[in-house]
Amino acid sequence: MKIFAIGQNYVEHNKELNSKNPTEPVVFMKPDTALLKNNKPFYIPDFTNELHYETELIIKFNRLGKNIEQGFSNRYYAEIGLGVDFTARDLQRKLKAEGKPWELSKAFDNSAVIGNFLPVSELGDIQNINFRLDLNGKTVQNGNSKDMIFEINELVAYVSRFFTIKIGDLLFTGTPVGVGKVAIGDRLEGYIFDKKMFDFYIK
Repeated sequence: MKIFAIGQNYVEHNKELNSKNPTEPVVFMKPDTALLKNNKPFYIPDFTNELHYETELIIKFNRLGKNIEQGFSNRYYAEIGLGVDFTARDLQRKLKAEGKPWELSKAFDNSAVIGNFLPVSELGDIQNINFRLDLNGKTVQNGNSKDMIFEINELVAYVSRFFTIKIGDLLFTGTPVGVGKVAIGDRLEGYIFDKKMFDFYIK
């Protein structure tokens, strides 16, 4: 299975990182070894001193597809979930400054946390989904899919131009404003509307 991820898909998040708004989706990938499931704890790796959370809506693909037309994108998934794209921010800044790819800062083991998934039929308008992250009981990210620069179905179509979509592949759709550092002992709880989607600790 493949894990696709989208960067810089919320205007206010781009402002907080001093990034320009992209004119096309920014796509990167994570290996299957990046997955962390079932609310298992996340252990901070020794190569970073600035590990950031990035809470994101996740699409789970349920059909094989290639060169999908945007108008048919909704046929290729039936569930949307919530997860965390962990980022070694200090390492990412270093790699960017050197003009190097930044997979090392994004695609390392356990960097793609996935929580529960909900049927699309229960979510209503997929471009009006509220989601949030609570860090130690305090809300630090509060997003809505209506604020995406590139909408979900647009992302599905775009990614499928370059990669064959397979059943079980995942798409992280970008993070809203409010990213920040985690520390040992922190508790992360993620919600779509009022439904808790994940709940795990940092070790």
